[in-house]
Amino acid sequence: MQNEITIPIILDAVKKVGDVFLKDYKQNAIPQTMEELLKQLEGIDALCLTALKKDLSLNFPNILWHIGDEFDTNSQKNPSEQEEYWLCDAMDGAIQYLQHIAGWTINLALVRHGNPFFSVIYDPLANEMFWAKEGEGAFMNGKSLQISNKTDLAVMLAVFEYGHQDKSGNNLNEKIGSTVTKLLNNFGIVRNYGPHGLQLAYVGAGRIDLFVQEDLDTYNWIAGLLIAKEAGAEILTATGTAWKWGSESLLAAHKSITEKYMQIKSIN
Repeated sequence: MQNEITIPIILDAVKKVGDVFLKDYKQNAIPQTMEELLKQLEGIDALCLTALKKDLSLNFPNILWHIGDEFDTNSQKNPSEQEEYWLCDAMDGAIQYLQHIAGWTINLALVRHGNPFFSVIYDPLANEMFWAKEGEGAFMNGKSLQISNKTDLAVMLAVFEYGHQDKSGNNLNEKIGSTVTKLLNNFGIVRNYGPHGLQLAYVGAGRIDLFVQEDLDTYNWIAGLLIAKEAGAEILTATGTAWKWGSESLLAAHKSITEKYMQIKSIN
């Protein structure tokens, strides 16, 4: 049985926990050892998940929870067998948060029948709330989002990303290097920013013209992917096929831009 969702309740819960982190931002020392780093990352995950569960379970008691461990490659290849569940990646960009730099968000997605149905990304530093519902569009602070309609590559901003997948012995580093080279040779502006979901939301907002990643990173993508899609972006793999859960690459942009990118990629 599918549950009716009340969007303002979900947005309020995500904003509430994001603002808790904002209050504590830069208050802790930057971790200097692996032990300190892991301890602080665990603390972020625990606080975020506990707060979201506490608020949302009161209103949606029948929706189960699934923790998106971005370091677990195998679990990202297929959605959970549950008909409906919250997929929580806690803080996207937690490393930036711990390093006292911008680029961290609270991400949450509701998955139904193996596909994202609703998602939200909250950027506390910018006070920007991105969200989308399947078939109903994408929004930021109540305003409808629309992707970029640029036609000149020289004024386009392209971003590349990479995840935690093991890149030894599978030529992924070479693929990523080739991708970056092609971007640098053809797009006016090329960046690597950090929070994957937020970058995909920025595609939906027309702030980023193209997003591409060559390795598997489902949990980092899923919330922003729906926002970009509902804003009008084409969601493909880096080889130009339709993206599906478990695809080991992602390309998101206006259809005319993905077509140009695929033409560029076909040139040796």
